[in-house]
Amino acid sequence: MKKLPIYFAFIFLLFSCSSSPTPVPDIFTTRDMAVQQLNLASQTANRGLYEDALLMVEEARRLSLSADDPALRIQSTINRGNILFSLGREALAFNDWEIAAAEADTSGESVLAAQARIFLIRASLVLLSNDETADRAASSAAAAEFKTELDRLLPAVRQDPHSSALLYLTLGLAERQLERWTEAETAVRRALDIYERNLNLEDAAYSWFLIASIRSLSGNYDAALEALRASIRLDRRVENSYGLDSSWQAMGDVYQKAGRSEEAMAAWHRAAEIYGAIGLAERAER
Repeated sequence: MKKLPIYFAFIFLLFSCSSSPTPVPDIFTTRDMAVQQLNLASQTANRGLYEDALLMVEEARRLSLSADDPALRIQSTINRGNILFSLGREALAFNDWEIAAAEADTSGESVLAAQARIFLIRASLVLLSNDETADRAASSAAAAEFKTELDRLLPAVRQDPHSSALLYLTLGLAERQLERWTEAETAVRRALDIYERNLNLEDAAYSWFLIASIRSLSGNYDAALEALRASIRLDRRVENSYGLDSSWQAMGDVYQKAGRSEEAMAAWHRAAEIYGAIGLAERAER
């Protein structure tokens, strides 16, 4: 058989290479849609529209599953737990956070694993704080255990601003449960500093709201009102109506504690007006 000339073989090789498929870059269309849905769900939840937010986070989770993106799967599960907890479906919320933590461990997502566990602790502290029948000594012991767990989780989130701020807020709740008022406010202020540096004004407003609750529980009503005014100023800047009405309602509660009934009624009326304006009629009536 006659051999091909060497130059012909080279040309054949060259054209064979040039006709191969063009390399395709990574495609992020579905993942970008999932991120957008997660952000929209968070914004909607921050305004108290939890049922709408749940639909959005379910869609984000569907997109995350279709793209088989571990981080987005985990984040959507965490966010769904947050919304379910806000809707009063505590058992389902705890289940979501536990699933997210386990999947994050398996996937090597250490920050998300810590974040899921922080939400578990935070929710437990909220339930503990709201349980008026709980034994005080048992509640304090539980809060101390949660504080120890948060200290253990700190190294995993130290380099992530969002997660570290979340941890400090939760640490503030633990210290508040222990009635360590100075330590509680110090912890929340560390979160506040992170939010202010990153211009997360809604989260900064919530930090001031939490500081107000700490000051109110300690009997420092004037300082609590000052913190609520700071929260209102920030929420006005981002038109966060749900945050505004929550702060005005809390302001009425603090005024009432301080024996300033007329100012309490005025603050509650302001809260009711805002609740009514954003379509939360039941809250407005209450």
